[in-house]
Amino acid sequence: MKIVLRIIKFILFLTALLIIALYIFGYDYLIKAVNVTYLNGHSTAFLEDYKYFDNQLIQKGNHPEPWPQSKNYNTKLSPELDELNKTYKSVSFLIIKNDSLYREKYYENYTETSKSNSFSMAKTLVVTLMQKAIQQGYIESMEQPVADFYPQFNSAMGKKLTVGDLAAMSSGLNWDEAYYSPFSITTRAYFDDDLAKVILGLEVVEEPGKSFKYLSGNTQLLAMIIEKATKQSLANYLSRNFWQPMGAENIALWQLDSEENGLVKAYCCIAATARDFSRFGKLYKNSGNWNGTQMLDSSFVSKATRPHFENGEVYGLGLWLLNFKNKDFFMLRGHLGQYVIIQPEDNIMITRLGHSTAKKGKDAYTEDIYQYIEETYKILGDAL
Repeated sequence: MKIVLRIIKFILFLTALLIIALYIFGYDYLIKAVNVTYLNGHSTAFLEDYKYFDNQLIQKGNHPEPWPQSKNYNTKLSPELDELNKTYKSVSFLIIKNDSLYREKYYENYTETSKSNSFSMAKTLVVTLMQKAIQQGYIESMEQPVADFYPQFNSAMGKKLTVGDLAAMSSGLNWDEAYYSPFSITTRAYFDDDLAKVILGLEVVEEPGKSFKYLSGNTQLLAMIIEKATKQSLANYLSRNFWQPMGAENIALWQLDSEENGLVKAYCCIAATARDFSRFGKLYKNSGNWNGTQMLDSSFVSKATRPHFENGEVYGLGLWLLNFKNKDFFMLRGHLGQYVIIQPEDNIMITRLGHSTAKKGKDAYTEDIYQYIEETYKILGDAL
């Protein structure tokens, strides 16, 4: 018995020593990371981790607009698509044709009102808010220097960094986009309780505006600029300008770094329903027009849905771009396979939320994306 007690005391001593060391060397965020992920059976962020963070509400309006249902709603069976969704552990799968729900299916305990983490699909929404802030005069243009808002970026290289560079993923910031490394800045940003400090500690180490390099820090800095320019929280700004006017059916949540600092994790982490995420696909599909109201300048949408750089042909402004079988798709895309995939000419949208995705192939995309598209066109009976 004494030996067991000694072992327990030794383990407690080592644990206490480890915790002290984490605080001393600035890795105390790992304590929260372990509590949220590993102690809940995950090795990375997951769909319902918003329950373990502080959140800000994205309020819905008084006049929600449910999606209309196609006359063929859920009439066509597809064992192949169901098997695909089970393989990759989907929780929601929607096909929207001509702005009507054609197929809608949920898995596990999810329903049409279940919230799920957007992960990087939120980046599209932040870029959307940037354009709205430009249209409303809060931000001069995409050419406005970031240093106008944050003088921390007034270095020789930093002076060249513009708001548009952040939207186009061409900032040149020293950010490490590593999701599974506990010591990467991406992991720190996800679990640290002072996200602004993390972002404002970045430096511009490559010339901005020259080439595409996907960095979550770009979107977070862009969000901080929008909040500073509009003097509104990002969640409220989103709610007033899009969530409510577009008739979202449910309140959404946007994760915060901490209740004390109250900064949303803008590069990720909106918890919402598949139906409400799909609204942003419709907005971009229709060139920024929502049921007769021009919410976004159509010229901006045209730029956002075209490649911004030759070496970044897969990315526009906040949107991923894909040419598949001579059809041009663009998409909102997030960690673990969160997608809103749009083909505007065929008036088709595919929204998929779930726990996992296929491995990346030879290009920038995972195999499941191609499979979801192919199976959708089979169900619709459209040529691909």
